[in-house]
Amino acid sequence: MSTTANDGEDHEEVYLEEDDIIDEINVDEEDLPDADSDADADAEAFDEADDSMHIFTGHTGELYTVACSPTDAQMVATGGGDDKGFLWKIGQGDWALELQGHKDSVSCVAFSYDGQLVASGGFDGVIQVWDVSLGTLKCTLDGPRAGIEWVRWHPRGHIVLAGSEDSTVWMWNADRCAYLMSFSGHSSSVTCGDFTPDGKTICTGSDDASLRIWNPKTGENIHVVKGHFYHADGLTCLTISADSSLVLTGSKDGSVHIVNIATGKVVSSLASHTESVECIALSPSTPWAATGGMDQKLIIWDLQHSLARCTCEHEDGVACLTWLGGSRYVATGCVDGRVRIWDSLSGECVKTLRGHTGPIQSLAVSPDGTRLVSVALDETARVFEIDEFR
Repeated sequence: MSTTANDGEDHEEVYLEEDDIIDEINVDEEDLPDADSDADADAEAFDEADDSMHIFTGHTGELYTVACSPTDAQMVATGGGDDKGFLWKIGQGDWALELQGHKDSVSCVAFSYDGQLVASGGFDGVIQVWDVSLGTLKCTLDGPRAGIEWVRWHPRGHIVLAGSEDSTVWMWNADRCAYLMSFSGHSSSVTCGDFTPDGKTICTGSDDASLRIWNPKTGENIHVVKGHFYHADGLTCLTISADSSLVLTGSKDGSVHIVNIATGKVVSSLASHTESVECIALSPSTPWAATGGMDQKLIIWDLQHSLARCTCEHEDGVACLTWLGGSRYVATGCVDGRVRIWDSLSGECVKTLRGHTGPIQSLAVSPDGTRLVSVALDETARVFEIDEFR
């Protein structure tokens, strides 16, 4: 019958005599467990938590870029340091198409506006265009003498635009696999660029600390924005307003400027970041912008008043961000391997998505707004459910 210490019985103290000792064992103190190591083990177990609902592991190197098809909620494109791109489908782990042919890292991927074609750009200076439905290589576009920094499609046609480390910008017709035009004027790597949403103008930013505005039909350099009232260091990112009237640019100097595309004039400056601004995006539903930087901050801006609405502190640098559709939520990808979702109204982090074990490099949202895809230097792409934030 079992008893407890509180059952009223008296227990005498027991003493061991020397004759009772059977053997002595020497124990090194380093072999003894301690509270700190137990705590570390618990922390490691916590860090291994994975909130993703799908993991793509087809790459054998670091991942740098991701894009979601605008027409197929399952289709994703990724590229990385293994010199490969992949097309794969969320929830279909047995389906993947390798985008072969690059001889250096795939730095960027992008789908055409109708989802029919996908372009991959590499540090080998080559763009490859693939037919998504057929899974075949449509054409290889070359010309730049150095690596491709970014690739974009015309908003209403199969026209490809790309910026290169050789300081030039190139444009091709993907349907005819034909070179159309190159744009020269920058004196250093062209780090960011895009067509305006109306398709009538091109904006490019460079490591030479300038923004250039171009006419895509004639190749004319309409405006050059640089100097005293603009960035003091290289541009890192840009985004263009839906009405094609304004371009917002971020720089390594921590500044953000708003430029009128028609006049080429700086109309406002947003100063709050203390280190390089790595990413910038406009809200589709409000006159707000989001910027992320290496100073570990996401800042939500009220563009009507050029004021910071809220500052969202991170534990490490913010490498990429995206608004979640037309909602008030912003997702950030961080150097600490976490994806965080923020409420732009309150500035609160409403969810932290774990799973990656390396710095996040790029984010993309499925066209139905239910999935967020992230890629990282840990060689994986992960898919997270975000249906609750639509």
